[in-house]
Amino acid sequence: MPKRPYRIALNGYGRIGRCVLRALHERGAGAQLEIVALNDLADQASIEYLTRFDSTHGRFPGEVKVDGDCLHINGDCVKVLRQATPEGVDWAALEIDLLLECSGQYTSRAAAQRFIDAGAPRLLLSQPMASEADIDATVVLGVNQDCLTGRERLVSNASCTTNCGVPLLKLLNETVGIDYVSITTIHSAMNDQPVIDAYHHEDLRRTRSAFQSVIPVSTGLARGIERLLPELSGRIQAKAIRVPTVNVSCLDITLQTARDTSAAEINTVLRQAAESGPLQGLLAYTELPHASCDFNHDPHSAIVDGSQTRVSGPRLVNLLAWFDNEWGFANRMLDVAEHFLDTALRAVPPASVKD
Repeated sequence: MPKRPYRIALNGYGRIGRCVLRALHERGAGAQLEIVALNDLADQASIEYLTRFDSTHGRFPGEVKVDGDCLHINGDCVKVLRQATPEGVDWAALEIDLLLECSGQYTSRAAAQRFIDAGAPRLLLSQPMASEADIDATVVLGVNQDCLTGRERLVSNASCTTNCGVPLLKLLNETVGIDYVSITTIHSAMNDQPVIDAYHHEDLRRTRSAFQSVIPVSTGLARGIERLLPELSGRIQAKAIRVPTVNVSCLDITLQTARDTSAAEINTVLRQAAESGPLQGLLAYTELPHASCDFNHDPHSAIVDGSQTRVSGPRLVNLLAWFDNEWGFANRMLDVAEHFLDTALRAVPPASVKD
């Protein structure tokens, strides 16, 4: 007898929450996850409308309608809740296996623990936490998913930039070696920026119009990479620049290798990993003359543009890796959710490894 789908719920139904729901339904028959509830403060009409129509990813490819507190998606009922706090929902009564926290508002252990105390059996967060002490594990698929033991209750899916960059750095460190890394994230505008100048964030640059300037912003990418690849600690710097596009971002990665190499060798390593190696399905490789919009709705964690690989001298390497910062990350949320539950439900009952 086939196993039943895992029951999951969403807290927060913004860009990532809606992409998670869409991505799951686009996977079609055989999906091992079932969304049974979502919690968001938006009214029912807005939830239905924003599920059906999306300016970035197009119309929902199926039936969407609201009936009472049920959002019907292709005939399946997703119970809609409108509670402002984790305690406002009886998560245990929903009989879920996992809650996906997609609001991005809960970045400390104490804050995330509120969902567990309110009855959620496990929590997968769509953002990195303030410190490793705040989480049982941070998982980047293709890098460290085997770290899960089944006892974790609070797990982070890291960030879209971390999911793009860390698999590449791990691969290259294992093949040509890395001495130093400098990364510039070139990221599409986000909702922590205003459309026109207005107070919007404590970072004053984020008070400026998102669509009139290229805007440097702060980033914790280097810290996040060091957590996952401690062998590179103290050898990574990162900065981020927001650009006036609505989706698809890229990493401009410069690294000093531990031995002499060439653009041909670097591209061969990356292409082979994408086509038949350990990152197949997560990493893609191209040398076509692409622009960023070509990768809208692309589910990969990273797409290396081999035409942009440069090597200066024998050891200074520059790479360009594209990623859909919404769709790629939403697909990784689903992948990690399934792996999380496969590991947890075949192991011991959940108990926090930090207890």
